Amino acid sequence: MSSLTLRQLNALPAAEFVARLGGVFEHSAWVAQGVASQRPFDSIDALHQAMTACVQTASPQAQLQLIRAHPELAGKAAVRGELTEHSTREQAGAGLDQCSEQEYKALTQLNRQYLDKFGFPFILAVRGYDRAGIIAQMQRRLANDVDQEQNESLRQIYQIARYRLDDIFSDLE
Repeated sequence: MSSLTLRQLNALPAAEFVARLGGVFEHSAWVAQGVASQRPFDSIDALHQAMTACVQTASPQAQLQLIRAHPELAGKAAVRGELTEHSTREQAGAGLDQCSEQEYKALTQLNRQYLDKFGFPFILAVRGYDRAGIIAQMQRRLANDVDQEQNESLRQIYQIARYRLDDIFSDLE
């Protein structure tokens, strides 16, 4: 979305607006669809708040579907090269594409334990974390209950979305 300004985004037809922002929330274009009619947005903050509110007011099933749309960190989709462009860049930025065999085994085991316990993948806005920090977060969060983890996963998703919006509009602010 290079060189598209917020003003230009606000002026796009709804379908193109959704196409441009559909990946901000992983495999969940419904969030962009849900806010398209609320334009114009006067800031990236306002756009992010509207998108977050769209998720917060969605059904519990839709929220769980959003959580489940996220890939495991350094998981099978990453190994097979099936991540979205956003996820590939984010995971590589945290060094997850350069795991040692020991780190990969630890992440694989923790991903499995987490998925078995909670029924959805571990989600972390990985910007600012290294592999050891990510593993520590996974270990810590395994002690949470399902409700705590659903709420934490949504908080992490909101942060990921903010990072993605900031990346899209980095030339504006």
